[in-house]
Amino acid sequence: MSHFTIRALENGLENVEGFYCGATNVGMRTNPANSGLSDVDGDVAFIRSEIPCDVSAVFTSNTFQAAPIKHYQRYPKDFKTDFVLMNAKNANAMTGEQGIEDIESIMSVLSSKLDVFNPVMASTGVIGYRLPIEKITSAFDTLDFEGKDSHLAARAIMTTDSFKKELAYTVKLENGESFNIAAICKGAGMINPAMATMLCFITTDAAIPKSDMDALLLASTEQSFNRISVDGDTSTNDTVLLLSNGKSGHYDKEAFATVLTKIMFELAMMILKDGEGANKLVAFEVKGAKSEEEAKRASMALSNSLLVKTALFGEDPNWGRIASTIGASGVLCDDTKLSIHYDDLLIYSDDFRELDEARETEAYTIMKQAEFKVSCDLGLGEGSYTSYGCDLSYEYVKINAEYRT
Repeated sequence: MSHFTIRALENGLENVEGFYCGATNVGMRTNPANSGLSDVDGDVAFIRSEIPCDVSAVFTSNTFQAAPIKHYQRYPKDFKTDFVLMNAKNANAMTGEQGIEDIESIMSVLSSKLDVFNPVMASTGVIGYRLPIEKITSAFDTLDFEGKDSHLAARAIMTTDSFKKELAYTVKLENGESFNIAAICKGAGMINPAMATMLCFITTDAAIPKSDMDALLLASTEQSFNRISVDGDTSTNDTVLLLSNGKSGHYDKEAFATVLTKIMFELAMMILKDGEGANKLVAFEVKGAKSEEEAKRASMALSNSLLVKTALFGEDPNWGRIASTIGASGVLCDDTKLSIHYDDLLIYSDDFRELDEARETEAYTIMKQAEFKVSCDLGLGEGSYTSYGCDLSYEYVKINAEYRT
């Protein structure tokens, strides 16, 4: 077993050797007073490496993948890149072949101003509109490609986010060697389904083999972003990119796997805490299922359920919506074997089907917390899984429903 220490660093992407980042505003958006942004915040951002990087990606499962994803996928397998361009306001999704051609036009202008290698793009914003090419390419005259300002980049990709999301860690190995990892992320749920996007960009100077990058990114995604639900929607643009330039020359697989999962999980929790209308972060643990697959199905049903989310928002300790959602998920379950806890408080079992006044009062206290756990034991096997969700107000659910009709 490897021995290593992980230490948090101030700021974000600028901590990783050989990477540059920044942003500028080209007038693609104006930022309302309640957005968490100001007019000086950017709408076009970049990440650049001194040398071509290995890159691994995880993309949305939505069938209608946006043009930036399709553009990325046209590069050959295991390609390298040294430049990521990002924009807010416009998702460049459902724009057909023209959307991909627009990216190529933008990158052609970039290439005339800066030596770049296989540049890629990521976009967030409204679906169904082509990119404003002239506005975006005007950014190349004002961006500082030698700059290191992770704050600017993190804020530039915000849409419905109320705060920027960036983290950085240094990992020191037992032999004294070290490497760094950092990330910026955006995502908060949405009022309008056209605005739903989760983007995450992770940089590292670890000398990690490409095969490990692919495997560990998938595994860490499963342990983080794939375990959360704000409002149950899946965007056309969801993207997680991991870029490694190997400049530290150091690597340890166990240490890297640990810190990668840590940074992605913490960002996922930030997304939940930033969910529109959300006040609580709730872990939904399902154990005692016939299999892990069944536990996952029941757990994700709970974290996705709007009925459960509104019950959490109303701080209603009644276990009915929890039990009903598990029963509707299609997993094998039995009400005589089921037990439900809020944190360590028993809410339901075959022997305690009705809340007495004392337990109801204690349950209210738990549900007023900013974070707590709903634990459901199906009593049928060894399968277990934990997903994470948030509460949502009735008004948020109503508005979202109106947009969906």
